[in-house]
Amino acid sequence: MTQNAHSADLMDRIRSRRAVVGIIGLGYVGLPLALAAVEAGFPVLGFDISPSRVEAILAGRQVINYLAPEALRTALDSGRLDATTDFARLSEADAVILCVPTPVTRNRDPDLSFVRASAASAAAALRPGQVVVLESTTWPGTTDEVVRPLLEAGGLKVGREVFLAFSPEREDPGNAHFGTRTIPKVVGADDPASRDLAVALYEAMITRVVPVSSAAAAEAAKLTENIFRSVNIALVNELKLVYDAMGIDVWEVIDAAATKPFGYMPFYPGPGLGGHCIPVDPFYLTWRAREFGMETRFIELAGQINTAMPGVVVDRLARALSDHAERALKGARILLVGAAYKKNVDDTRESPSLVLIEAIEARGATCDFHDPLIAQIPPTREHPGLAGRRSVDLTREALAGYDAVLIATDHDAVDYALVSDAARLVVDTRNAMARRGLPGDRVVKA
Repeated sequence: MTQNAHSADLMDRIRSRRAVVGIIGLGYVGLPLALAAVEAGFPVLGFDISPSRVEAILAGRQVINYLAPEALRTALDSGRLDATTDFARLSEADAVILCVPTPVTRNRDPDLSFVRASAASAAAALRPGQVVVLESTTWPGTTDEVVRPLLEAGGLKVGREVFLAFSPEREDPGNAHFGTRTIPKVVGADDPASRDLAVALYEAMITRVVPVSSAAAAEAAKLTENIFRSVNIALVNELKLVYDAMGIDVWEVIDAAATKPFGYMPFYPGPGLGGHCIPVDPFYLTWRAREFGMETRFIELAGQINTAMPGVVVDRLARALSDHAERALKGARILLVGAAYKKNVDDTRESPSLVLIEAIEARGATCDFHDPLIAQIPPTREHPGLAGRRSVDLTREALAGYDAVLIATDHDAVDYALVSDAARLVVDTRNAMARRGLPGDRVVKA
């Protein structure tokens, strides 16, 4: 077959919804994408290294707290969704989408081990007439310099027999207003055939697709989005410290500034950054920029400010205990509310709450946690000593036993009225109490 025949046949399969969509990684990105593909009419084959996760998905059990199990069961009942740990079955897929983590090392260098492993799996099963799309956030050039050589090692050429594109994930876990189908999708590739095929694939699933000229441009777009957020969150975290020293409530200032209908976008302070994107992704560009002899001073300064915030919060907690309870942090009993990295999700990846627990206990206090969405802290590379700790029940009797409650994540499911009524002292990093009309003499903003 000729190059045009391969791309033409695949395009026909995509447009007729006969193309099998294979998705590697059935987590917060891959599983919602799989459901969107099924809803669009495609047969979907999901791949994951976790047998227990595959088993749970095939049983229709809820594996992501904000993803309705009914949607998963509907997809399974349609007969168009399957899942497996057998990566040899990638040969069955016409489109292979990689949705795997891209963490950083302790030195903030990119860790592309998951990308390389999934691309190698795709390469091992590669056949003419497949398109491979990387969705994992990474440095500009990864698709061409890392994924492409792996796919071409067997002799098939990208743009001729097989096709390759990059389309960054834009999931916002817990967002009630935007989901996989309604968030515009950026798509970039380094040859026209690959770009056209990837655009056609996503246009079948997503409301709006935004093509760009290259995979590197799409990779840079995703980094730009997250760097924008990281820098602006660092800015308001710094402003919080400055205004606090002046006796000014930064939350009131932000609300007032947000009434301007142009030229301003509100960002909010917190106890640090968490999740799989904002604390990690900016440093992919920092690392890449060094190869070009460039500095990324804004990015690195933002990282320093955001990384310092848990320490600032613990100092504020110690001062609040001294000022309001006339006792030291050492020996105190603290209840941290919210172990997740953001409200209304059950995800602890890079959560500042885990840093806070360790920092509080390093100061000689004991620290329990309550989280309505996380029954137990999962194992993590950064905080192995916290694995297995269980959430305590939020009761009047339990609250009476703590010297202070530290609100780190403002889940909607928390009974803040009970906290206000029964806690001796509340240190609030999210303005959760004031937003619910529950400020008082025993509530301290941090």
